[in-house]
Amino acid sequence: MRRRQRQAVLLLFTGLLIFALVWVTLLFLPKSNAGYRLKVPAGYGISGVSRTLAANDVIYSRWVFVGTAHILGMGDKIHRGNYRLPHSVSSWQILQRLRTGKPDSITVQIIEGSTFAQMRKIIDNTPDIEHTTRSWPASKLLQQLGADSNYTQAEGLFFPATYDISSDSSDLSLYKQAYNTMQKHLQAAWKERHSELPYQSAYELLIMASLIEKETGHAEDRSNVAAVFVNRLNRHMRLQTDPSVIYGMGNRYKGKISKADLRRDTPYNTYTRAGLPPSPIALPGKAALEAAAHPASNDYLYFVARNDGTGRSQFSHNLNEHNAAVRQYILKKR
Repeated sequence: MRRRQRQAVLLLFTGLLIFALVWVTLLFLPKSNAGYRLKVPAGYGISGVSRTLAANDVIYSRWVFVGTAHILGMGDKIHRGNYRLPHSVSSWQILQRLRTGKPDSITVQIIEGSTFAQMRKIIDNTPDIEHTTRSWPASKLLQQLGADSNYTQAEGLFFPATYDISSDSSDLSLYKQAYNTMQKHLQAAWKERHSELPYQSAYELLIMASLIEKETGHAEDRSNVAAVFVNRLNRHMRLQTDPSVIYGMGNRYKGKISKADLRRDTPYNTYTRAGLPPSPIALPGKAALEAAAHPASNDYLYFVARNDGTGRSQFSHNLNEHNAAVRQYILKKR
């Protein structure tokens, strides 16, 4: 009986030893790659990183990688950013890099439709970069960027995208990249715009693009929304767009617009004032810029959200059609 127990213990010990040897081998044995660049987005944990590395054949075993990370107490405490890995690297070396090192570059994502204030908050809260501009007023920032002197507000002047910047650089370099990218896309849209649009400058096209960006995120609706606004401007009708009113309300906006809000005059109240608002109301993306430059060729004057889960809008040529659409999609009356 004792002999069988000794054999069982020996077998168990041998199994554990083999398991440990395999674990250590998979952990410390370098694996070749083509010079992989590991991208860790915000909120990404060790599990997500392991899936990415395994999918790209950078590590031998995802489970060894994750298990060792938990033994080290890493959890999900990983700095977001980009890590350039050597051409031959072990799982242990990658874990040590993620545990103790800083990323080679920082990834900052600015979402389409964000306001400049929201963009600035994201950048101010981005770790591992130098925050040179944190206390600057927007006017000083624009001056340092060499922005056109006609730009009196920063809203809308920065292109929403995902940016990679060096971890030892300043936030000013990120603003420069976003500003220059917006100028490139804006000037391209202005140069290629349809003729006879009611814009006096590229800046007015940018304002229009910001309205389109906030009114719809549906690709198929953008050019129609642009057509509604252009047709209204051409007919000297007020734009009556809620996102502009909301922008003008500032901190007073708590999630709903009242009739009093629609009557309260501000420079951004397109119910009380004709024409475009005085500045963009958000950071428009490329699709919104292109829609502003190339509106659909129709005579729509109204639109209303369908509220059917599709994100689409219902467009109308006249007030009677629009009222019928409101009854159907808003009031739910046939």
